[in-house]
Amino acid sequence: MSLKDKFLFEQVEEDKLVHELRFNPYYQTIDSGADLYVKINGEQYLNLASNNYLALAHHPEIIAAMKNALDKYGASMCGTPVACGKVDLYQQAADYISGFLGLEDTILYPSCYQANVSAMRTLVKPEDVVFVDRNAHSSIIEGIRATGYKIKPFKHNSVDYLADLIKKSECYKNRFVATESVFSTEGSIAPFDEIYALALEHDVIPVIDDSHGIGVIGKTGKGILEEKQIKGYEGIYTASTGKALGVAGGFVSSSRQSIEYLRYSSSGLLYSTAIPPTLLAGTIAALNIIAREGKELVQALSGNKNYLYSQLQKHGFPLLPSEAYICSLLAGSNENTFRLSKALMAEKILTTPFIYPSVAKNNGVIRMIPRVDLTKAQLDSVITAFIRIRDTNPELF
Repeated sequence: MSLKDKFLFEQVEEDKLVHELRFNPYYQTIDSGADLYVKINGEQYLNLASNNYLALAHHPEIIAAMKNALDKYGASMCGTPVACGKVDLYQQAADYISGFLGLEDTILYPSCYQANVSAMRTLVKPEDVVFVDRNAHSSIIEGIRATGYKIKPFKHNSVDYLADLIKKSECYKNRFVATESVFSTEGSIAPFDEIYALALEHDVIPVIDDSHGIGVIGKTGKGILEEKQIKGYEGIYTASTGKALGVAGGFVSSSRQSIEYLRYSSSGLLYSTAIPPTLLAGTIAALNIIAREGKELVQALSGNKNYLYSQLQKHGFPLLPSEAYICSLLAGSNENTFRLSKALMAEKILTTPFIYPSVAKNNGVIRMIPRVDLTKAQLDSVITAFIRIRDTNPELF
């Protein structure tokens, strides 16, 4: 009996649309890196899809640091840090991240998805409860669900709703509140200063995923803690090094006691091949650049986002409210979102379509990252393309 006969594979919505519209916006084969322009089937596309906010993925300092690490350490340590030992770069990267954030200690994982799932699975116990923003990233939700314990979602970015849940949940041993700093489909920023104050007041453990915040929000790009002026943070902090930092990987930072517990209890760390030395070197180099140039980079990124957002809004396009450096256009149904993505591809613009169930039904989104290296002429070309698409296909709007 074949695998196909053994299991009933349901056709997912994306797959249905791909076949109906003869267009697939996902898993594009790109014959280049995540640069300002990417090459697809031999043609150049303006890249508004990548999370390469600060254009660091091709920065010469990062490339040089990674090449040096490759020469010195090779491609991989071929084992887990606990079993085969951690390369000196691992500790250097951990120490640099901790210092950058002003936290006590850090451990690094091959991805932030892994970091979030592992941290939640390890820290949450049967007698605990986790309050989580309804729009939080899948990795946070999956980590909580993997524990099999109590989860209580709260209304997106609603501190009042969260406060009410906390007051009604005093019977649990430990209470956690988990959220993202920047919500990546829309660009809203969590009111984390208020959430954090509420957590401290009620002895709740805060967990913040700063994956879309580190490097880009805060006056000098140090993320949500700088953005919300939180000093001496007492909680769990996670982030990706594969977005604004331009590399790949993830980490958890917290108190020394918490990190030491995770170091010997987190299955995602204990049983995964260690993050390659090249990525550790790249992470250190990226943080060096942000520490040195963060203020200027954030200002340039802000200028690009504000220009693109204001111009699209001026021309009547339906944009979601956004505090961070993300421009998301409300596209409606799944099919309409795909059709708009296809029209943008025809204009040689690569964007990211989000459809249900990643977003609410009939609230499909076209997301654009107005990266730091975009010129005004390129931004104007994007605005002109949207106008041209609307003039040709008004039903899409």
